[in-house]
Amino acid sequence: MKFTISRENFLQPLQLVSGAVERRHTLPILSNVLIKVSEDALWLTGTDLEVELISSMHLEGDYEEGEITVPAKKLFDICRGIADGTDIHFSLDGNKALVRAGRGRYTLSTLSANDYPNLEDWEGEVEFEVPSSDLKRLINSTHFSMAQQDVRYYLNGMSLETEDNIIRTVATDGHRLALCRLDYSETSLPSRQVIIPRKGVLEISRLIGDEERSIKVQIGANHIRMFSNEFIFTSKLVDGRFPDYRRVLPRDGDKTIIASKAVLKDAFTRAAILSNEKFRGVRLNLASGELKITANNPEQEEAEEIVDVNYEGDDLEIGFNVAYLIDVLNALTTEEVQILLSDSNSSALIQNSGDDSALYVIMPMRL
Repeated sequence: MKFTISRENFLQPLQLVSGAVERRHTLPILSNVLIKVSEDALWLTGTDLEVELISSMHLEGDYEEGEITVPAKKLFDICRGIADGTDIHFSLDGNKALVRAGRGRYTLSTLSANDYPNLEDWEGEVEFEVPSSDLKRLINSTHFSMAQQDVRYYLNGMSLETEDNIIRTVATDGHRLALCRLDYSETSLPSRQVIIPRKGVLEISRLIGDEERSIKVQIGANHIRMFSNEFIFTSKLVDGRFPDYRRVLPRDGDKTIIASKAVLKDAFTRAAILSNEKFRGVRLNLASGELKITANNPEQEEAEEIVDVNYEGDDLEIGFNVAYLIDVLNALTTEEVQILLSDSNSSALIQNSGDDSALYVIMPMRL
């Protein structure tokens, strides 16, 4: 097995698949990347048994077919350190991999490709194609609300739901909920709800760049797969039932606040400095035309911010985790935001002003 490739053409796909490689694993081969040369193409594969990433590129010049696995991080670090415009010559020398570039020569250990784990073949039950910008919006609008290492393992991921002409993502950690909807006009989709694990969600978010391209999504019984011109990404699905999020969407909010997103975010960010570092609570006092934000901590320090808002109604006092509020404001995209409240014991419903495709629910705190 041998091939020659430019440093630029090799580094990007190598970096791409390295995201799936598990560096601290009990199986040494999972720290390796699978390199395969076949029919004018170079294929790179990385996996940690939960997610798998495959990238391919066209080979020019002489090559010999074959496959081998080498340490992913070491190979990536070597290639990253090589000067731009340098050709990389990869070959096998016995049970070692030989990498030559310019006047440098590097010998790497190998493990047999036959021992490299592949996710089993499966059939896609639901299939659709979306622009990468839409997929990115669905994920980035919700993923920050996923739980981290919660014993309710089904919360440590994101729900992806298809239903007729709608694709929906939902994430919740039990204290807040984020929902984003995409109207899909290409075809009617079957009803299906799956849970993508946290690592899979973050990996997809990393893979989708800013350039516009089409991404094909396949959902199977236990896996989800995404195809683009640059990669094939596969992730196992979480085996569990996602909570019925529709039950927690507030429906009786009679207090509507319209406010500037930037002004609110700056006020919350300043108030957060003097909030309790553990509980992060802030108190909101709502009155006609204005919102007062106060925060204090065990050192008896206090912050107070007054923000002009568009509100006419009864006074209300309610507490929230300020970090949750800032996360939502970072995810919203319009200049003005709408907040719906009912009383001091009920959740807030936050959305872009005039656009309900993304909804955010935050439970109140007792302060």
